[in-house]
Amino acid sequence: KAQALLSLARDTPYRRPDGNIFLPIVTQRLFSMRSIVAREAGIKVDLQKVNTKDKSMEGGGDFWSVNAKGYVPTLELDNGQRLTEGPAIVQYLADQVPASGLAPAAGTMARYRLMEWLNFISTELHKGFSPLFMPTLPEEAKAIYRARLADRFEYVDAQLEGKQFLFGDTFTVADAYLFTVSSWARHVGIDLSARAHLQAYLARVAARPAVQAALQAEGLGG
Repeated sequence: KAQALLSLARDTPYRRPDGNIFLPIVTQRLFSMRSIVAREAGIKVDLQKVNTKDKSMEGGGDFWSVNAKGYVPTLELDNGQRLTEGPAIVQYLADQVPASGLAPAAGTMARYRLMEWLNFISTELHKGFSPLFMPTLPEEAKAIYRARLADRFEYVDAQLEGKQFLFGDTFTVADAYLFTVSSWARHVGIDLSARAHLQAYLARVAARPAVQAALQAEGLGG
């Protein structure tokens, strides 16, 4: 059974006559920040599955030949360049449609603040969840990771006080990432219900049309 999907674009973005940006992407995982970001930016997304165990790709092919790291996602452009790592990919997607406001302009302090949040979410939250999905890891060890994540979410909750999103009233790619990883908590025994600011934030993000579309497309809509 395929456990993940590959993010792979075979063309650079172009604007259709109807004004929509088209980027043929094959994307990652159950519901991903890349899927949300693409929809927020108005970028067309196509999906292709990758089996994370044997690295086979839907429709044929060996994922090792696409990404020597062996894990999703990967973004491949028509000039042959490939971009890996989710935070880098979502910034690339956001930069294709600057008017979307999904990422501040490159070189500004606001952009560095965005990268600061992306790095925090990637290293302190995302990677902290990884051991909790390992069936062979002893429960005693998982308890340590849960406690560490609980501390990190306490920090996030405090940062969200008085804000609609991480950057005030502006939804960015960092919000798509935080929403995605926060959704994993309930699957690994982490209770976020006491984090009032975070809970209100997650409800706001979940109500966004692009997020609803991503959830529906990936079979997770209510």
